[in-house]
Amino acid sequence: VWVPAAIILFVTGQHLTAILLATWCAAVVGTVDNFLRPMLVGRDAKMPDLLILIGTLGGLFLFGLIGFIVGPIVCGLFLTVWDIYGTTFREVLPPVTSFRPPDRETSTIVTRESSDH
Repeated sequence: VWVPAAIILFVTGQHLTAILLATWCAAVVGTVDNFLRPMLVGRDAKMPDLLILIGTLGGLFLFGLIGFIVGPIVCGLFLTVWDIYGTTFREVLPPVTSFRPPDRETSTIVTRESSDH
């Protein structure tokens, strides 16, 4: 997100601002994303990165600074409950099937004829 902003600033003649923005974002945002987040959230969290991002941003939005920690924990608890539910009620739940498109030979396209009044 910050790369296009820095390019726009540079093209519009604000060279110093563009360089400062690019340097700041590369140093601070890169450090937070690559080092601080894995330490705080955990490298071995078996959660998708998108869910961690949603949990972190949602937690910050709803709870403020403490939400940075609470959000991913809530997401992790949700995944755990979802897994326990699926394991416990496996016999009761309908089986999971993968979607397969119909065969060309057996499928037909039904069209409605338009009637002119």
